Amino acid sequence: MTDTCYSINDIAHAASTARKRIGDRIYNTPVIRSKLYGEDLYYKADNFQHTGSFKIRGAMSKLTKLLETHDSKELKLITASSGNHGIGASAAATELGLTMTVVLPTNVAPVKLDRIRANGADALLEGAEAGASEIHAQGHAEQDGFIYISPYNDPDIIAGQGTIGLELLDAFADRQIDNIFISIGGGGLISGIGAAIKHQSPNTKIWGVSAINSAAFDAALKKGRVVETEHLPTLADAVAGGVDTHTITLGIAQQVVDECLLCSEEDIERCFRTMALEEGMIVEGAAALALAGYEQVRTNLKGQTSVVVLCGGNIDDEQARQLLADQTGG
Repeated sequence: MTDTCYSINDIAHAASTARKRIGDRIYNTPVIRSKLYGEDLYYKADNFQHTGSFKIRGAMSKLTKLLETHDSKELKLITASSGNHGIGASAAATELGLTMTVVLPTNVAPVKLDRIRANGADALLEGAEAGASEIHAQGHAEQDGFIYISPYNDPDIIAGQGTIGLELLDAFADRQIDNIFISIGGGGLISGIGAAIKHQSPNTKIWGVSAINSAAFDAALKKGRVVETEHLPTLADAVAGGVDTHTITLGIAQQVVDECLLCSEEDIERCFRTMALEEGMIVEGAAALALAGYEQVRTNLKGQTSVVVLCGGNIDDEQARQLLADQTGG
């Protein structure tokens, strides 16, 4: 794709510009103090975003930027997604009067597939995991004349996700944010938030949290390059799958991520129940993953102000009921 290196300043400026373009099309989601941990922990609740996840931010940023230079009738768009980006991209396309094709892995969560189709997108099931779906979508773009919209490997997508960081800086204008915990998939969310935060608050520590069962970006950060990794099923399906070989998110994340954490499926399931039963919010596995990262190190952070980014709440009803009924796991 590209080896272009973007600086913290580049992405922070792009996030500010994106906010002006999309601010009236997204929710400025609430920051909620934890019932369980009190003043030590706050949630940035993008599970309350109107598409159920943060992904509408990046998608709307990219599509509105395209419309600055293209007529809507010229745009034939295709993207790949594990689910949430597809929901966000299809919703943004519908709102802007565009058409969107979404390539999804064959194991996509039914609730996410239903929402993508309800938004009017053409959904194609190709690939065993999200990384494979990306390859299929890129192939369709090359062969069939689509414009490919990456779910993370694009500065305009990353800038859209960075609007979360700008909202956090506004919410904590009167105090320092010491730590932010962000789940990692392709790296777009942590790159955008991290750049927006570090530009204005360089001492804030950015923690990247990955699921052990699918930790491609964690491996890339440790190796300094994208490497092949095994992908096993994970409750955090929104962050599962491979990463583009030349993703720009790696170079940005290397500048902004201070610590990386790996969490087990038991950790994620336990934190899903914590969110539901202690905090009163049903979130998806990728959001519970970020809390699992915080819980892994929280004893060392007492008295500090920490934020867990709740990236989404799109979880199948039956899966949520099963997790709540199972009090033995974790």
